[in-house]
Amino acid sequence: MSFSEEAVVSAVQDVPAAPAHARRFAAQLLCGPPATTPLQVVERLLAIQGQDPRGARLAVRARTTGLTGADVDRALTQDRSLLITWLNRGTLHLIRTEDYWWLHRLTARAQYQVGCRRILARLGVSAGAADRGVDVVERALAADGPLTRAQLAERLQRTGLPADGGAALHVLMLASLRGLAVRGPVIGGQHAYVHVRSWLGESPLEPEPGRALGWLARRYLAGHGPSSDRDLAKWGGVPVTWARRGLTEIATELRDRPDGLAELATASTPAGPPPPRLLGPFDPVLLGWVSRVPVLGGHQEIVTDNGLFRPFALVAGRAAGTWTYQGGQVVLIPFGVLPADAADALAAEADDVRRYLSQEPDLATDEGSR
Repeated sequence: MSFSEEAVVSAVQDVPAAPAHARRFAAQLLCGPPATTPLQVVERLLAIQGQDPRGARLAVRARTTGLTGADVDRALTQDRSLLITWLNRGTLHLIRTEDYWWLHRLTARAQYQVGCRRILARLGVSAGAADRGVDVVERALAADGPLTRAQLAERLQRTGLPADGGAALHVLMLASLRGLAVRGPVIGGQHAYVHVRSWLGESPLEPEPGRALGWLARRYLAGHGPSSDRDLAKWGGVPVTWARRGLTEIATELRDRPDGLAELATASTPAGPPPPRLLGPFDPVLLGWVSRVPVLGGHQEIVTDNGLFRPFALVAGRAAGTWTYQGGQVVLIPFGVLPADAADALAAEADDVRRYLSQEPDLATDEGSR
């Protein structure tokens, strides 16, 4: 692991840790007992942003010990216990297969389909052509799936869809938002699409709205509490009125807090701050709440830029630098001089990142899929 000499400010921000913020690290599995499987991590966090395949895998690494990225692929492919699709905020997320139907009904909202169709119109794809493209995707997956994005794009191009510019991706997004397709197995280093009902079986009966919103609030708080109704609304991409109703539905399951935030009564108490960690791009610890200041302090524009979230080092619960992974090497760029024990811990983390990614498939980020 190498260090940049461009350190200009202290590595660990001098921002007092609020009790709520400290408890969130425990909810996020960044301190306390680690999970033992990818499924346990995803169960706790409910949905992990997934348009960056390496980022989703690294989110699992930071919350477990001894696994590899191949364990995530196994859960996607052999076990079928995980999948990736467009959900919260119209963005790709890694979720448990058994949570798909509830999350899709609650968070894959019509407005995201409208936005997708608007992008397709700018790419020269009319509403009718987009619908025909979705039909092509559904029939192809039902008959011949799993199919990769390239294989589906070839079939779409035969129907006159533009060969470039992201049209195929956005037709796939539209099909996924409509509940027809999801990303299932990893095949030959590529994440393939599958027909929803062929892969998952028939949809269960739709739950009563209040029960569904209570489920969303409960599951969100398990991995993100203590939090506010606006935090839940932002994370889920749902109206704040829905978030409030969900929290009201589970009011008897919450503990009283003087700050007014919602927290499950069963939430564990953190034993201390999280150990130094190398967190990947789009790590969930930055995406679950309205404000990122408690973690990023004055470094928000360094870690986040134009919708992108860079990998960063976490020391004493604060962002302490960014890092890259190039040619099998971790390169850390700290925000300042790191304490010796933190530097040693991050060096060990770098070794573990290399081990974890040693069999990483060549999965590309889907640009424009946020």
